[in-house]
Parts: sequence; structure tokens; C-alpha cells
Amino acid sequence: MDLFTRYAMVAGLLMMAMLSAIPSIQAGDPPASGDALEIEITKKGLGKQVVISQGTKEWFMLIDVTSENSVVVRQEKDRDQYLLDESETHDRPMTQGEVDAAIADYINSVKTRVKTP
Repeated sequence: MDLFTRYAMVAGLLMMAMLSAIPSIQAGDPPASGDALEIEITKKGLGKQVVISQGTKEWFMLIDVTSENSVVVRQEKDRDQYLLDESETHDRPMTQGEVDAAIADYINSVKTRVKTP
């Protein structure tokens, strides 16, 4: 084996060792700074609720679906102070796909807002 081949093999092994020491980061992971986001999704009848927390902050969304309508509640608070408390009523029941999409959009919205520049 010539010197160049040996050098290339050693360089390749060093590169693999360095890369394996770096923690993997997946798309959509919460930012590394501060506390990580904790996300809990719970099925509630025909709807769902999600509670997202990070340190003293908490985001909450409930989608309550009945045979006649859907109610969406969003809340955001820091410690015991509510920063947002809103609800909306839709005059028809949301489908399971619409509920899942709304929950996913809300989670992505919170993840986007907590990212630091």
C-alpha cells in the first residue's frame, strides 16, 4: 500500500470518528439553547389536545368536536400569567384529518416561534 492510500485511509477514519462524536440533529428539532420543548398530545373524544411546555412557558390547544360543531381553544402562558387566551367556534364538525392538521400546524408554529435567531 502506498503512502497516499495510507494517508487517505487514516484521514477517512479520523473524519468518521469526528462525525460520530457530533450529536445528530433532525429537521424540526427544538433549538439547543434553553430547555427542550416537551409535547404531549391527548385524544379527547372526537378531538385532541396538545400541551407544549418549555421552562416556565406553556402552550395549549384543544379541539373539541361534536356532531354539530367544533370549538378550538388556544392558550399561552408564562408561569401563571396568560399571554393568549382565545377560542373559535366552527359551525360544523371538523374531520379527523382537519384535527390532525390543525394540531400539527400549531406544534410547528410554536417550534418556529421559540427558535432563537
